[in-house]
Amino acid sequence: QVRLVESGGGLVQPGGSLILSCVFSGSGSSSDTWAWYRQAPGKSRDLIATIGRFGDTNYADAVKDRFTISRDDVKMSLYLRMNNLKPEDTATYYCNSKMQDKPWGQGTQVTVSS
Repeated sequence: QVRLVESGGGLVQPGGSLILSCVFSGSGSSSDTWAWYRQAPGKSRDLIATIGRFGDTNYADAVKDRFTISRDDVKMSLYLRMNNLKPEDTATYYCNSKMQDKPWGQGTQVTVSS
């Protein structure tokens, strides 16, 4: 069964940076388009970045030019480099396939505050 484990979150000041990691397992995972999502308290879970099997990427306007998604299929890992963080980036961050067909992990909390 596929399992997703996110890590790397924490408390950071505005303007700071973090790198999130997601380890995924399961057959066929390397052929999936993978994505990062985030969910702020009281809000829906939103798609913020995707990366295809050949490295093609897309970003939500809210994170474009600040966040970078990458993947390492050998390590079965997904990454999200987040620069110039803003208080509105505070949320729990999750990884999953773009199809959202994997069981959700526990997520990793990112808090941006001075």
